[in-house]
Amino acid sequence: IFFRSIIMAEYGSLYDLSSAQPAWYQKSSVLGAFAVAACVVLGLSTISNDNATAQYAMPSPATMTRQPVIGPGAVQYNKPVAARAQHVVSRATQPRFNGFNNRFSTSLKAGEWAPTAKMPRKFIVGGNWKCNGDRASIKELVTALNSGETITGKGVEVVVAPPMLFGDYTRSMLRPDFGVAFQNCWVGGGGAFTGEVAADMIKDAGFDWVVLGHSERRSLPEIMETDEVVATKTAYAVEQGLKVMLCIGEQLEERQSGKTDEVNARQLAAVADRLDEADWANIVIAYEPVWAIGTGVVATPEQAQETHANIRAWLAKNVSPKVAEETRIMYGGSANAGNAEALAILPDVDGFLVGGASLKPEFLKVIDSWAKKME
Repeated sequence: IFFRSIIMAEYGSLYDLSSAQPAWYQKSSVLGAFAVAACVVLGLSTISNDNATAQYAMPSPATMTRQPVIGPGAVQYNKPVAARAQHVVSRATQPRFNGFNNRFSTSLKAGEWAPTAKMPRKFIVGGNWKCNGDRASIKELVTALNSGETITGKGVEVVVAPPMLFGDYTRSMLRPDFGVAFQNCWVGGGGAFTGEVAADMIKDAGFDWVVLGHSERRSLPEIMETDEVVATKTAYAVEQGLKVMLCIGEQLEERQSGKTDEVNARQLAAVADRLDEADWANIVIAYEPVWAIGTGVVATPEQAQETHANIRAWLAKNVSPKVAEETRIMYGGSANAGNAEALAILPDVDGFLVGGASLKPEFLKVIDSWAKKME
C-alpha cells in the first residue's frame, strides 16, 4: 500500500492503476507490495545493526594493536597485544641460580645453558674485523661462519664487528644466532659532525652493539681518543640502549714498568664516573694488552688470569660486588684457535675479542672453546 500510494501520487495523473486492471490483478499487486515492503524494512534494519556493531563493538585482544607513537626516541609497537603479552616476564618470578649471574636465566628451555658455579657468566666471543674486507671477501667469510653449528641455547654469545659500511650487508647474510656490532660511534647525538655516526642512528638501524675504546683508537696518532672521550661515548651509547664492548689495556712499556693495573683502573674510573650501577648490565669489558695485539705475542694464562681478577676486584671495590660478579671480561690480545682453549678455562676469562683470527674460518674454533669451561 505504501509503495502503491507513492506510485499513484507520482504517476496517477498519467495512468490510473486501479481502473486499468481487473480485480484479481489489483489484489495480487497489493499482496506483492506487502512482500516488497517487508523485505526492504528487514534489509534496512540489518544494515543499521551492522553499522552499530562496527561502530561500538570492542575488538578482540588478539587483533588489538598499539598505535605508533611518533616523537624523539619513540618506540613503535605493531605486534598484537596478545602476542606481546607472551614476552612479558615479571622480575619477581625470574629464577635465581644460587646467587650467580641471573641475567641469562629467564625463559630457559630444557637443555639450555644456565649459570653454574663453574661458569657463572655466559661466554662471549667478539670478532673485530677492523678496516678489512670488501663485499666479496665478507660474503666468503660469512658463508664459512654460517656453516658452523648453532649456538642457540648454548653458553656462548657471538658478535662480529664488520666495517661500518658493510654492517647491513653482513647482517643480511649472517646466521641469526650471531649479532653484529659497530666499531665506533660519536660522543653524542646527531648534528653538524661530518663523518660521524651517532649511537641513536646505530640503534635505529637495528644494531645492538658497539665497540668503544679500542687501543688503536686510543693510540693511533691520527685519532688519539682520551679516557674522557671513551667514557663519554660509552655513557651515551648505553643511554641510547646499545650494549658496549669497552676496551681497556696497557702498552708494552706500562706492562714492563708494572703499571698494568694502574692503567686499567684509570681507564675504568673514567667510565664508572659516568654510569649508574644498573648501566653495567650493558657493558662487557675487553682487556687488551696492547703489546699483544696483532703481534702474535699472547699474554700467558697466568698473566691473563691475574689481570682479569684484578679488574674484577676493582669493580667490586669501586662499583659493587654484584657488578663485579656479573660483568663479563673478555681477553683481546692475539687470541686464536691455537690458544683459545688454554685461556678459556681461566675462571675470570669470560670470552675473547678476536682480531685477525676473526677474519678466518678458525674463528669457529675460538667460539667452540667456551665448552672447555664446562669440563
